[in-house]
Amino acid sequence: MSIQKNSVTSVSNRTVINNHNTVTFATLLVALGIIYGDIGTSPLYTFKAIIGKREISDALVLGGVSCVFWTLVLQTSVKYVWLTLKADNQGEGGIFSLYSLVRRYGKKLVIPTMIGAAALLADGMITPAISVTSAIEGLEKIEGLEHIPVVTIVIGVISVIFFVQRFGTHTVGKAFGPVMTVWFAVLLVIGVYQIAQAPSVVRALNPYYAYELLTQYPHGFWILGAVFLCTTGAEALYSDLGHCGRNNIRITWGFVKICLIVNYLGQASWLLNHAGKNLDGRNPFFEMMPEWFLLPGILIATMAAIVASQALISGSFTLINEAINLNFWQRVGVKQPSETKGQIYIPSVNSLLWIGCVLMILYFQDSSRMEAAYGLAITLAMITTTVLLSYFLLFKLKWNKTLVFIFLAVFLMIELSFFVANIVKFQEGGYITVIAGGIIFFVMYVSYFARKINNTYTKFEDLGRYAHKIAELSNDESIPKFTTHLIYLTKADRRDQIESRIIKSVFDKKPKRADVYWFFHINRTSHPYTLDYEVSELVDDKVIKIVLNIGFRIQPKTELYFEKIIDDLIANKELNLHLRNNGSTKYNLSIDFKFIVLQAYLSVDNEFTVKESVTLKSYFFLKQFAQKDEEAFGLDRNDVLVEHIPLVYQPVREFSLIRKIRHD
Repeated sequence: MSIQKNSVTSVSNRTVINNHNTVTFATLLVALGIIYGDIGTSPLYTFKAIIGKREISDALVLGGVSCVFWTLVLQTSVKYVWLTLKADNQGEGGIFSLYSLVRRYGKKLVIPTMIGAAALLADGMITPAISVTSAIEGLEKIEGLEHIPVVTIVIGVISVIFFVQRFGTHTVGKAFGPVMTVWFAVLLVIGVYQIAQAPSVVRALNPYYAYELLTQYPHGFWILGAVFLCTTGAEALYSDLGHCGRNNIRITWGFVKICLIVNYLGQASWLLNHAGKNLDGRNPFFEMMPEWFLLPGILIATMAAIVASQALISGSFTLINEAINLNFWQRVGVKQPSETKGQIYIPSVNSLLWIGCVLMILYFQDSSRMEAAYGLAITLAMITTTVLLSYFLLFKLKWNKTLVFIFLAVFLMIELSFFVANIVKFQEGGYITVIAGGIIFFVMYVSYFARKINNTYTKFEDLGRYAHKIAELSNDESIPKFTTHLIYLTKADRRDQIESRIIKSVFDKKPKRADVYWFFHINRTSHPYTLDYEVSELVDDKVIKIVLNIGFRIQPKTELYFEKIIDDLIANKELNLHLRNNGSTKYNLSIDFKFIVLQAYLSVDNEFTVKESVTLKSYFFLKQFAQKDEEAFGLDRNDVLVEHIPLVYQPVREFSLIRKIRHD
């Protein structure tokens, strides 16, 4: 018996982690293009939402821009850029990466993680809609275009964005950096021009104006719901850590933050010059543009909105991919449209997001109504990040408990204030994203806890107890040979265990005779790109247990891994196949193997509690629409046999069956 641990990186599409902390002009440009689409386009609608239908006044304008400034400082700069980026999981970020770092310290953290992830995905249905709609609406300011069909144009633009996902965005993505650089330059220049008209507006950076707005302005606290729009893209700073690296994000954020604040101050300056009036549907962002620059400005804004949409869609793909690998989501087809590192495409998610975006556009019709509904879901994501981050600071960075408590108290107070202020958006359309997030949460809850229930009731056997019986079957030539290599995927993480249903599959009815029996266990690690394996031979050349350690961001390619492992063992002369020239017979030089996939279904012979019944029945209902196991694990259907087995968790124990005797 031998135990070995080897690497299978030669068959991985993404196992080498680049040093993303390298800072060059190119890496800074990439960071600008990937990360800041959402938060970078927030000036298109934030101040418009703050003013709303209210009369423009000094208290409202100065208080609004002061709230925006301090939100960007505390929420974005301090929490995300300074603190959250410290939670580096082997170069990767995002709520699932953070959860992977801290899950051992709190079993109940799984629920907040699901809530945060569901909120982020629900947010993905409205962010592209509000960004593109706000940009296209600027065309109505141009003479002769006052009555253009904005909704139709926006749906067309959004549809094109989603359609091109299947081809990959590596080519178009090269333009994202320059586009966003131009966009931020426009924000900066226009802002500086307007500030020059009323330099006194910079006094709004004094936090007293924010305090005055929230405490003395009529219903001032509820304006926080609009202020929150300025930081809705902050989660992307952490989610895209793996694409850009901490140093590139921190450096570019300094530039982006200046551009954003200057533009907000510029809008405030323009508004102060129109005190006593109402916006009447006008957008201060476009109003402060010189007339000659309006058309180019709208085109640049539209391009920036497209970049924002693209970044969010790609982020949603990554989020679902991680959810699948952490058992938070039903398995769905995941494709890699290009060789670009980390770029994936999930057709089902792409379709769902597209449908969601189109429905949002058709329902709300204009950006003002979207602003009223936007932001409610994302507050929940930020609250859950704060909770998970407190565990990271306490257990991983070993912060003093008092400091962690202060961090938790300060940011929960800020984010709960935003959440309460956003509650009013529920009846204004926020219920749509809440319902969407609730459905996503339900899918995650069912997917995760149904597997937990399944694992609880799964019966394991001592593999050593059956090893010699399996070897005896292998040598029994009176039984027809089923295959040379018989491979089972097993959930047993211990080298000496196997599910009882696998033993039953080997021996029941027609026993499956093979030269070598392999039992594969796929172990999902907390590190994103782990890819290695361990070998345990219970009977030399007959019964072999393999544990594949795979990072949560890697898509399994089990058949390729098996072939690589066979090659390694033959090369090291650890498997007698080297005596047979790698072939199963003299007529066939390729290795003959067969994977057995045990496809489970819920037996009617069960008794459950109400909670377990709903969870399991929902799980098996959703499983009908999910990707098949053989596809999910990267198996060729020609080498796979699917066996359907009933799952009996709690069999019915008591029933009344009476024989009726007929008297003729």
